[in-house]
Amino acid sequence: MSYDVTAVRALFPSLADGTAYFDGPGGSQVPTAVAAAVAGTLTAGLANRGSVTAAEQRADAVVSMCRRAMADLLGADRRGIVFGRSMTQLTFDVSRTLAQGWGPGDEVVVTRLDHDANIRPWVIAAERAGATVRWLGFDPVTAELDDVTPLLNDRTRLVAVTAASNLFGTRPDVPAITAAAHAVGALTYVDAVHLVPHAAVDKATLGADFLACSPYKFLGPHCGVLAADPALLETLHPDKLLPSTEAVPERFELGTLPYELMAGTTAAVDVLTGLGMDAIEAHEDFLLARLLDGLARIEGVTVHGSPARRTPTVLLSVAGREHADVHRSLAARKINAPAASFYALEASRHAGLGDGGALRVGLAPYTNDEEIDRLLAALTEIAAGS
Repeated sequence: MSYDVTAVRALFPSLADGTAYFDGPGGSQVPTAVAAAVAGTLTAGLANRGSVTAAEQRADAVVSMCRRAMADLLGADRRGIVFGRSMTQLTFDVSRTLAQGWGPGDEVVVTRLDHDANIRPWVIAAERAGATVRWLGFDPVTAELDDVTPLLNDRTRLVAVTAASNLFGTRPDVPAITAAAHAVGALTYVDAVHLVPHAAVDKATLGADFLACSPYKFLGPHCGVLAADPALLETLHPDKLLPSTEAVPERFELGTLPYELMAGTTAAVDVLTGLGMDAIEAHEDFLLARLLDGLARIEGVTVHGSPARRTPTVLLSVAGREHADVHRSLAARKINAPAASFYALEASRHAGLGDGGALRVGLAPYTNDEEIDRLLAALTEIAAGS
C-alpha cells in the first residue's frame, strides 16, 4: 500500500498557507487531532489525580493513557515512563541524581556528535562529583562516530550517546555502543529525540538504560519523556518535596503534571503510529535520496557529513553566502530551513563549522515531492546569486 502524503498533509492545518516546513528537527508541525486533544482536556473539567470525582478520574486516565502510549512507542515499560518539561530538564534531573554516587576516579563518556542536552548535564555533574569526562569523537568528514571501546574501563559509570545526530542525521550503532558499556558495568543514556520521529524505536534493542525523547519533535506538544526500567528507577532517589510520593515513576515528576500536554502526546503517538513507522521511514528515505541527488547537482552547494545510516536531515552551505542570508532568502520564498548549530555545538565545532553551524534541511512525514523541487530550485537561484 502506497504512502498517501496528500492525505497525511490534510491532517496538518498549518500547511494550508503553502509554507514548506523543512525545520522539523527543531519541532514538527502539529495535526488537528493533537490540538483537539489538548483543548478538549483543558475544557473537560480537571482536578488533581484521584478516584473520587469525575475530574480526578479524568486526570488520572489522561496520565495512564499517556504512559501506555509512550511505552508502546518506545518498546518500554509504562511503569518506567517519566514525563517532564523537556528532554533537557529530564537529563539534568537524572544526571544530578546519578552523580550522587560518583566520585574521583569515576569516569563518564560523552560524544562530540551529541546535542548539548546529552553532553552538558553529564559534564557538569561529573565535574561537581570530581569524576573524569571522556570524549568520544567522530570523523569530521563523514560524521561517523569513532570506536568507543578504547574509552571504556571498569571505572566507567555512564555512557551518553545519541541515537541520531540532530545536526548531520548520523545514526550510530547504538546497540554496539551500549553493549560495550554494559560489558564494563556502565549505565547508558540514549538521546532518541531525533530518531523517534523517523524510525521505529525499541528501548531493549538499543540497549538503553535510559531513553529520552521529545514529543514536540514527533507531531506533539512541547514536553519531554524519559523511559527506564522501573527497577532501575527504584534505586534512584531524586530531590523531591516531602509530601510527594515515593512511587515510581512519580517520584521523578515534580509538581502537578500538565494533563493537557500528556493528552496531546497520546494523540500524537496515535497519529504517528497510525501512519506506520516503516511507511514514514520509506517515504522520507525516498525524498532524502531525491534531495541529496539534487543538491549534488547544484554548483556551490556543499553537504556536510555523509553517514552511512541517517535520518532525513541534511546540513549544507552555499559558497559565498552567509548561512543566515540563505535562511532569509528561503523564508522569502515561504521555505523554512533555519541556519545554526542547533545546540549541537560540539559537533559543529568538531566538523570545522564553528559556533555558527550551517543551513539544516529536515524532512517530515508531511514533506512532499513538490516541496523538494521548490527547495532545490530556490537553492539553485541563491547559489547563482539570484
